[in-house]
Amino acid sequence: MPPVIDTRQALDFERPIVELENRIAELKSLGGPQLEIEIRRLERKARQLQREVFSELSAWQKVLLSRHPLRPFTLDYVGRLCEDWIELHGDRAFRDDESIVGGVARFRGRPVMILGHQKGRGTKENMRRNFGMTRPEGYRKALRLMKMASRLGLPILTFIDTPGAYPGIDAEERGQAEAIAKNLEVMSRLPVPIIATVIGEGGSGGALALGVADRILMLEYSVYSVISPEGCASILWKDQKKVETAAREMKMTAPDLLELGVADALVPEPAGGAHRDPEAAADAVGEAIARELSALSSLSPEARVEARYQKFRRMGSFLESGPGA
Repeated sequence: MPPVIDTRQALDFERPIVELENRIAELKSLGGPQLEIEIRRLERKARQLQREVFSELSAWQKVLLSRHPLRPFTLDYVGRLCEDWIELHGDRAFRDDESIVGGVARFRGRPVMILGHQKGRGTKENMRRNFGMTRPEGYRKALRLMKMASRLGLPILTFIDTPGAYPGIDAEERGQAEAIAKNLEVMSRLPVPIIATVIGEGGSGGALALGVADRILMLEYSVYSVISPEGCASILWKDQKKVETAAREMKMTAPDLLELGVADALVPEPAGGAHRDPEAAADAVGEAIARELSALSSLSPEARVEARYQKFRRMGSFLESGPGA
């Protein structure tokens, strides 16, 4: 049985399912054999309703799922997938940016370097994590740790989950664009295996700064795009009511990006999304990472770098055809 969820934290389209499941949990708490028949009936109804709702999700609804406040964050996956986690802090130039976490750990017995965006739960933690929006010092911390991983021969696992890089004046003054661009440059030629997993929303250059990888995995209800649907609707249509149209036309969902060759693999989520069963979600992510890491480890560093280069060169390529083609 899924955990009891406060309906105030449920998305509109999942609220009927959550209300039904909470009613089932309430009946179970009362106990008694006379309630068993009603509980089983409601459980069948809840499963059927969930199948119906989640089989017809729109692109915009998947965007909302990618931002769900109960969705597992980077540290949730680290806690479930890794051992001996030691977090490392600071860019050695300005300060520590807590919207990106990084450190060394053991993944299935193998030492790795882990980097990921980290959002917060609740106002206080979200302020500390800046809602997952990273400043230049966060990207420079990530760069420092990636270079360390390269020196030590550690595979790099990144977890992407950000609305985008922080757009404030202070970030621009400290070289936001340069910090992101430097990460792209360095990641493109690191000799160690790099696996990026989009676990929530992957927004713009803030996401790409951790996304130049040998393999890009996406959770089933994650998204990855150059701009948010809200930003796209504002720019193209000057109308925030067009967010659903923007989400659909941008082809930002995991199935779309898998088809376009941006993502390499789609990681299935538990019924109802990763927030309904974080343990099962982590197991699926762990299996996908282990599979890709095994394949990448068989390549020479030179072959990995060349394959990574060719991978990104292929993105966005197209053929023009005319009436005579």
